[in-house]
Amino acid sequence: MATQTSSPLLLSSFDLKDLTLKNRVVMAPMTRSRAGTERLPNALMAKYYHQRASAGLIITEATVISKQARGWQQTPGIYSDEQTEAWKQVVDAVHSKGTPIFLQLWHCGRASHSSFHEHNQLPVAPSAIKIEGDEIHTPIGKQPHETPRALETEEIPGIVEDYRRAAERAKMAGFDGVEIHSANGYLIDEFLQSKTNHRSDKYGGSLENRYCFLKEIVESILTVWSSNRVGVRLSPNGNYNDMGSPDFRETFLYVAKQLNTYKLAYLHIINGLGFGFHDLGKPMKLAEFREVFDHPLMGNCGYEQESAETQIQKGDADLIAFGRPYISNPDLVERFTHDWPLNPPAEQKVWYSFDAEGYTDFPTYEESHNIAAGMNS
Repeated sequence: MATQTSSPLLLSSFDLKDLTLKNRVVMAPMTRSRAGTERLPNALMAKYYHQRASAGLIITEATVISKQARGWQQTPGIYSDEQTEAWKQVVDAVHSKGTPIFLQLWHCGRASHSSFHEHNQLPVAPSAIKIEGDEIHTPIGKQPHETPRALETEEIPGIVEDYRRAAERAKMAGFDGVEIHSANGYLIDEFLQSKTNHRSDKYGGSLENRYCFLKEIVESILTVWSSNRVGVRLSPNGNYNDMGSPDFRETFLYVAKQLNTYKLAYLHIINGLGFGFHDLGKPMKLAEFREVFDHPLMGNCGYEQESAETQIQKGDADLIAFGRPYISNPDLVERFTHDWPLNPPAEQKVWYSFDAEGYTDFPTYEESHNIAAGMNS
């Protein structure tokens, strides 16, 4: 067996407020589309998360808070009693390995299509601005993006309430906390960014107004969860879903500074450029957020073991979330610990196969070793 790597901090325990994590490796939220057309968590999903529960913390795939929030095929929901009950098997599977799990709360906003919605209603957004670029995968095949309907001011409190109810359901299902998905060009990010928010009411215009939607969501969820069990995810550098605003640095430092006042469990920053870079200035680094956010800081996107360790050693991050490496390496922490090589990356065509292929069929290192030993005997 190989000796342990020189990564003492990444693999060391960490006190996430009142939760003790066995290491600083976080399984990042990744949409995998295995919840079926009814959007119900199931035994296959429980197996998937259980396989990866040597992580210090697991953040679930993005989970829609309402029917209006839908925008991906076969992603799970948290807006019905049946969905809430179904999540319990996933939570229990992860808890059986002594690992905490947070549910990521999601509204797709304009990154959706009328075919996802009752009566073919248009997707909603802060402003009627269409995503330019690639087509969207829908229940009726790949389709061009549509121009969304701008939300009326009086509709917004109802969406805030959807977030609160979803957070309440997450607690009923046994989750340890929730993460508010405010990244990657989905609804909250659309409100934050000047490129996609051209409103003239209290939710648009000034930076303070653009932040108002997220502020109301955070405060509504804090009536359900204590602040040390709530995280927020931001993507200041990304161009995914046709995002990127000229004032991105000012916007996201302001948002982080405001969120600091709530003493959240963590701030989750997609600082890597793996989803694409908007190229509107120098990429924002975790160190910039460290200057304005005093609580646990999580980096994400494109990290390898060495670069993750460097960020933690420098003090720029407390935790690092890994996404794609977790697809094909259910035992990622063990591989880091023992300096074992990683499995080859999974082909993208099986990321969303809707079944076990490309999901729960990746071997651990020890399984591969035993298989190879048996073949060679």
